[in-house]
Amino acid sequence: EESVPVSALKACSSIPSLLGLLCCCSSEASRTSGTVPGGIKQEGASSLERVKRGWVWNQFFVVEEYTGTEPLYVGKIHTDSDEGKGNIKYTISGEGAGSIFIIDKQSGDIHATERLDREEKSFYTLRAQARDLLTNDLLEPESEFVIKVQDINDSEPQFLEGPYIGSVAELSPIGTSVMKVTASDADDPTYGSSARVVYSVLDGERFFTVDKHTGIIMTAVADLDRETQDRYELVVKATDMAGQMGGLSGSTTVTIVITDVNDNPPRFTQKMNQFSVSEGAAVGTPVGRVIATDADMGENTDMSYLIKDGGELFKVTTDLETQEAVVSIKKPLDFESKQTHNVVVEAVNKHVDPRFVDLGSFRDQTIVRVSVSDIDEPPIFQPADGTIMEVQEDAKVGSVVGIVTARDPDVTNKPVRYERDQDLIFHIDPDSGAITLGKVLDRETAGWHNITVKAVEADNHSMATYSEVSIRILDVNDNPPELAKPYEASICEDSKPGQLIHTISVVDRDEPQTGHRFFFTLPPEAVGSRHFTLWDVKDNTAGIRTQRSGFNRHEQNVYFLPILVVDSGPPSLSSTGTLTIHVCGCDKEGTIQSCNATAYVMSAALSPGALIALLVCMLILIVLVLLILTLKRHRKGQRMAEDEEDMRDNVIKYNDEGGGEQDTEAYDMSALRNLYDFPEAKTCDSGPDIRSLPQWIQANRVNVSSDGATAAATDFSLFKGYIRKKVEQADADLTVPPYDSFQTYAFEGTSSPALSLSSIHTLSNTSEQDFSYLHDWGPRFRQLAGYYAPGNREEEAS
Repeated sequence: EESVPVSALKACSSIPSLLGLLCCCSSEASRTSGTVPGGIKQEGASSLERVKRGWVWNQFFVVEEYTGTEPLYVGKIHTDSDEGKGNIKYTISGEGAGSIFIIDKQSGDIHATERLDREEKSFYTLRAQARDLLTNDLLEPESEFVIKVQDINDSEPQFLEGPYIGSVAELSPIGTSVMKVTASDADDPTYGSSARVVYSVLDGERFFTVDKHTGIIMTAVADLDRETQDRYELVVKATDMAGQMGGLSGSTTVTIVITDVNDNPPRFTQKMNQFSVSEGAAVGTPVGRVIATDADMGENTDMSYLIKDGGELFKVTTDLETQEAVVSIKKPLDFESKQTHNVVVEAVNKHVDPRFVDLGSFRDQTIVRVSVSDIDEPPIFQPADGTIMEVQEDAKVGSVVGIVTARDPDVTNKPVRYERDQDLIFHIDPDSGAITLGKVLDRETAGWHNITVKAVEADNHSMATYSEVSIRILDVNDNPPELAKPYEASICEDSKPGQLIHTISVVDRDEPQTGHRFFFTLPPEAVGSRHFTLWDVKDNTAGIRTQRSGFNRHEQNVYFLPILVVDSGPPSLSSTGTLTIHVCGCDKEGTIQSCNATAYVMSAALSPGALIALLVCMLILIVLVLLILTLKRHRKGQRMAEDEEDMRDNVIKYNDEGGGEQDTEAYDMSALRNLYDFPEAKTCDSGPDIRSLPQWIQANRVNVSSDGATAAATDFSLFKGYIRKKVEQADADLTVPPYDSFQTYAFEGTSSPALSLSSIHTLSNTSEQDFSYLHDWGPRFRQLAGYYAPGNREEEAS
């Protein structure tokens, strides 16, 4: 049996001019009893048969936005197996099958039932089947085909990013790019000119243009001025179909902001500004403010101010916040000197754009006229910075030293009075300002005097001024010259004539303007003048020389040589000083050994050997002292160690009896009730343990005689046995020091009839106890017995 030939899908269009040309292909397939790849069926090993292939159509076209009332015919599918008997049915599946697209099962015609929009979906993929009408079996394999929606110009261009805002600097040249706008068209750009967009300016074309193809907006004029108009509103249109008739269009708004450049100089609103200030205003006081305006904005308005004329007394600064020029006082003003000042202030832009320098000068000037008002001022001294006067130190009291002058600077020129603090040396005349001497001067005590003079207005003492006056005391020769110090010299007994002994100098408290010049002489009547001569060195010093040889210290060991010193004056003053010359014994080299008749002076210099010996002795002494201190410290440490090991009882005795029997607070009575333990002896032959504090006992009861007398007999054997046991314990104790020691024991015996007086151990009230035995304890317990057993003794006596 022959196999079913391959089916063909055949499509046609009702609008061939829009669907394009239909293409078909024909081929033959081998037909055998078995199918091989490529449509070949193999029936046997040697039998082959070729079968014709049908037409294959796999693409349909349908126009979008169909507005007809009937379904739109799309195409037709058909198989060669269909002989027109009606035994084959056609079906489709896939995108839009059964809803958008329907098929005639008998004829295979496909229709579109809905209005299609290519901008929403541009094509649909479906599958076609040919089935047997009775068995519903596939007669051919499924064939996939595509229905494309064909575009029409139904979408206008849209500016998706609009409205736009751009900027351009003022005075930009023609053709300066501002910004770019873009419109998009949803139509198919590959089909026709539906998506080809061109741009144009609808509103604002006088100042700006747009490139029709790129959408770049550019300046159309070169005189855009921000100060005239700082923004422009444009309407840009985009048209598809390349701008042809019938094309769709869309528009958007473009706002273009004009940015500022420094093309305007600063300008003062007033060319003349007037201010007034008091002549007493302090330096730095603001006089007034002026401001220059600039039509620019931002940093282009930054400016600085300077004074072009009149800057001797005034200065100008710039207020950075307000951009104002602040004119202030630079130097003190004087109404009497000048009442009006004209100051020329200039404003200059800080940031000048070199592109616009040809527009003119970027600076402006204004005149600031300052009027100075008069005030009542205190007097001023002439000279104002103080006066220096001179006076001879020997001037008489009342002499005029000098005159200070002050005047009232005001126009009224009021009289001036002079004052100064109370001073005994100088006085001042209140009317003339003459300074006179009130006390004798001494230049050597004080060479300068500084005084303060006060000048006030005669009718207003609050208007005062002070001036310093320095008075220099000129020197006169009133002090004689004197030797600089008490000079002493020494000569050898064997000195030769003409030998220089000593050089002396002179001091003078005076200070002559020409300098000091002193003359030295030996009085002819001087005792030593025949032994010594004086040599004037001419530099205000003199030398003493021997005039003979052979001095003998045993005959005369000291010479007192008077020297007369005279200054150059005028007037010339003189004084006499004494040079003490000692005659000494010298060795052969001229070294002085002794300067008196009984003793010789040893040389202060020691030989190196003597110095070494002296240092060695001192070192040995230091070592011995350190050794002794070390030994003492070592012995002291051993003794302290032994003392720490010596542990024994220390007996402390207190002889304080307290405040009497009635004093219940001076002593803690609880100490009498405590038990004290004694250390146990560590010997095998020691007696019984003694742990409790012994108490006083009475060997016998007190017998009361008929006449009230008492007698007691005490047995001391108990105490002797106690002491003997203690001595034995001490002898057997190995820790006891080997030297003799004094030990004290307190033992009262045992079985004392006296019971405890503490109320803590009382088992019954006081009415049930008998305290009559307290009368037997002696005078110290008499008051206690009176409290606890009153009247018992008297009852027994009766």
